[in-house]
Amino acid sequence: MQVRDYLIRRLALLPFIMLGVSIIVFTLTRFTGSPVGIYATPNMTPDEVAALEERYLLDRPIPVQYLAWLGGLLRGDLGWSGVSVAPVTEVIGSKIAATLELALAAGLIAVLAGIALGTVAGVRRNRWPDHGARFFSILGASTPTFWFGLLLLVPFYLWLGWFPLGRSTPEIYSSISHFTGMYSLDAILNGSPVAFLDALRHLVLPAIVLGFGAMAIIVRMMRSSMVEAMSEEYVDAARAKGLPERLVIRRHARRNAFVPTTTVIGLSFGFLLQGAVAVELIFRWPGLGQWVTSAILSGDQATIMAYVLITAFIFMTVNLAVDVAYAYLDRRVVLGG
Repeated sequence: MQVRDYLIRRLALLPFIMLGVSIIVFTLTRFTGSPVGIYATPNMTPDEVAALEERYLLDRPIPVQYLAWLGGLLRGDLGWSGVSVAPVTEVIGSKIAATLELALAAGLIAVLAGIALGTVAGVRRNRWPDHGARFFSILGASTPTFWFGLLLLVPFYLWLGWFPLGRSTPEIYSSISHFTGMYSLDAILNGSPVAFLDALRHLVLPAIVLGFGAMAIIVRMMRSSMVEAMSEEYVDAARAKGLPERLVIRRHARRNAFVPTTTVIGLSFGFLLQGAVAVELIFRWPGLGQWVTSAILSGDQATIMAYVLITAFIFMTVNLAVDVAYAYLDRRVVLGG
């Protein structure tokens, strides 16, 4: 199947998948109780609460409530966020931008460091760089994210004061225009080195913590793929042609080893979004994770629905991009399904 046909087919299926996800999540959230609590106040009488339920159709069966919610979604209305005291559509843009900035920075660290360490470990199999990379990957895969975050927070924030909490210094943040909502990117677009350095100081620690686990998995996968690729006949043939070893590794072994690693990278991005919940709480990062945590504790079901739909959409989009990249890297792959 051609890439164009595959993309059209997957994009055509996307609305139906999102519809199925929304039905399941909406039903599950209603099993946890009525969302009227997020709209009511302690001083309301039972009659006033009943009137509130009638106003938002919360006294109707779940299918009727879902159709009302779906109608609002098609009109661009995702409901009222009780934790933000504002419509969901007014808040969610800044939350998505903050979390995407953190996830992309963590993903960049994980991919660049993971591929480099995995390549070195695979080429120098059973030598000290290989042993070091394997130890590093085991450490990264087994260390809880929140604990690793605290380990970095104590020396670099409390003792040295190099990296502050939060996402920005308010005075510097308000001094530039925000075209994308991503602070570091907006600082570049504004040509402000002060804002860019401020963005980096706030971004470095949470990005390292979030990317550490994903980096360990990529190292492991890249190392195994490199070991297998280095023993293939086409690598011996490249050497027999007299190519320098660095070209053999870069053009032949690493390119082929990168094919299975691509799938792991795509899956890792989805886990980065999930891991952002703990990291955002530790570092006070005002993104989707911190937002949905407050929503869960408060029973804010409109916010929970928006979070699940957004993360499902991002996860499917990333996996679609990975499938296309996989076919590009390995021409033998036939897209389908």
